[in-house]
Amino acid sequence: MSNSRHVPVMLQRCLDLLAPALERPGAVVVDCTLGLGGHSEALLARFPEARLVALDRDKEALRLSGERLAPFGERADLVHAVYDELPGVLDRLGLSKVDGVLFDLGVSSMQLDEADRGFAYAQDAPLDMRMDQTTGISAAEVLNTYPPGELVRILRAYGEEKQAKRIVSAVVRERGKEPFDNSARLVELIRDSLPQAAKRTGGNPAKRTFQALRIEVNGELTVLERAIPAAVKALAVGGRIAVLSYHSLEDRLVKQVFAAGAANTAPPGLPVVPERYQPRLKLLTRGAELPTEEEIAENRRAAPARLRGAQRIREDAE
Repeated sequence: MSNSRHVPVMLQRCLDLLAPALERPGAVVVDCTLGLGGHSEALLARFPEARLVALDRDKEALRLSGERLAPFGERADLVHAVYDELPGVLDRLGLSKVDGVLFDLGVSSMQLDEADRGFAYAQDAPLDMRMDQTTGISAAEVLNTYPPGELVRILRAYGEEKQAKRIVSAVVRERGKEPFDNSARLVELIRDSLPQAAKRTGGNPAKRTFQALRIEVNGELTVLERAIPAAVKALAVGGRIAVLSYHSLEDRLVKQVFAAGAANTAPPGLPVVPERYQPRLKLLTRGAELPTEEEIAENRRAAPARLRGAQRIREDAE
C-alpha cells in the first residue's frame, strides 16, 4: 500500500478549525467517518483533554483503526454505525451535546486499496461497492436489475454524467447477454460507448459512473441529508463542525445546511430581531476552502476536497 493513501486530507486545517471548541477539558469530539483513523488519531493527540466518539459503517475499518487508537485507551469510543445514526449513538453514550464534529466524506483509503471491494475502476474486481458488506445490495445488482430509466437518473444525478443514456443503453444490451459481475467489463463498456470527445476530458471515463453507483449502493446523499442537520443539532453552543466533501453534490448539501443555520429568519421590517429568528450558526470558512497546491502534490486524493466549517452560536428556538 502506498503511503500517500494514508495522509488524512487537509488535516492541519481541520484541527485548527475545531481547536477553539476542543481545547477545554472534557470536550467531546465526534469523527463521523473514522476510516483508518488518521483524523481521529490526530484529534486525540492534539487535544489531550478531549474524548472521541468515532463512527464507521465498515467493520474492517473499525478493527484496523481500533488497533491504531488503542494507545488512547478509554478516551476513544468506536461505534459500528452509519453517520446519520449519530443521535442514537450519542443517546446510548449518554451525551446530550458535543463540542466538535468532523466529517471526511471521501471513500476510505482502505476501501480503495482493497481490490476485492470493487470501488476502484483502475483494477478489475467484483462489482460490490458496499461500505458495509453485511447489508444492502451490490453495484452489480443495481446494474443488472434496475430499469433503464432509473439507471439513467442515477448516472445523471449522482455522477453528473452527460452521456448517461449512451452508457445505460450499452449496459442494458450487454446485461441481457450476461449479467455484470466485475469492474473491468463495465470500464471497457463505458470506454466503447462514449464518443471520442468525451474520452479526452476529465480522467478515466468510468469515474462518473463508478461514483454514481457507489452513491446509490450506499445511499450516501440520503444519509448525508439526515446526518449534517443531526450533527449541527448535536453541537453545544460554541461547538464547531468541519466537513470535507469530494464532489459538488455533497458540497452543495453541506453549504445549504450551513447557510440555513447562519441565516436570520425574521420577517422583513422588524425593528429588533427577536432571539428565535437569530442565526444559529456562524460560518467559519468563506465559501469552501481548497487544499493547497503543496498538499495536492503530496497527496493526490486531496485534489477534489472542499472544506466548510461552522460554529454553533445559539440554541435552537423552542
